[in-house]
Amino acid sequence: MGKNKLAKFAEMATYEHVVQAPYNKLNESDHELKGKWAETFFKNHQPLVLELGCGKGEYSVALAEYFPEKNFVGVDIKGARMWNGSKQAFDKGLKNVGFLRTNIEIIDSFFGAAEVDEIWLTFPDPQMKKNTKRLTATNFMNKYRQFLKPEGIVHLKTDSNFQYQYTLAMARENNFPILAETEDLDQSPLLDEVLSIQTFYEKQWRERGLAIKYLAFRINRDKPLREPDVEIEKDPYRSFGRSARE
Repeated sequence: MGKNKLAKFAEMATYEHVVQAPYNKLNESDHELKGKWAETFFKNHQPLVLELGCGKGEYSVALAEYFPEKNFVGVDIKGARMWNGSKQAFDKGLKNVGFLRTNIEIIDSFFGAAEVDEIWLTFPDPQMKKNTKRLTATNFMNKYRQFLKPEGIVHLKTDSNFQYQYTLAMARENNFPILAETEDLDQSPLLDEVLSIQTFYEKQWRERGLAIKYLAFRINRDKPLREPDVEIEKDPYRSFGRSARE
């Protein structure tokens, strides 16, 4: 690990608004904050919103600034990237945003029943080869509905037509209430101040001329979930490397 990364990890370790608990540190047990984020971490009972796969964390920070009446937690396993958002939050003195460095595969070990109001998935890797790794696959939906409130919303913002079409098919297959959908956000009346927030990776996709897609839905809570039996054309381009720098 380079000196720059070591310095970032060392700095994050001093932040009270950052929790670091990757899989190898959790020892297959639930985290002590599960069900207690309101009273223990934020010390208030504002609605709780997660950004899963938050990358550099700029969306979480921007949402926290825009909605001071809500609490936000950005989740990712890559600490060197997460440092950007955690430092922004620290420098801005924001008290309604935190960061959790862990594997999203064990996200249900950190949040209790009906503890979360909304989930944002901002430009996740579409994982075109293996559906169980997609953050909008039914195995993840099963995890989300363990801690998402009955009326809770999942937001997907993506450049990937594959990710968008797959998620839309998954939602329809399972009769999820779809609240909003568009294949081109810039040409949609849905575009507002919140959806106009751009992440580091979104800016790169836009520079390629790609249309940004958006989908919002609620999760059906009382039935077994089914994967959609559909063929979806794969994206004709490669994702940016995770080591992309500003």
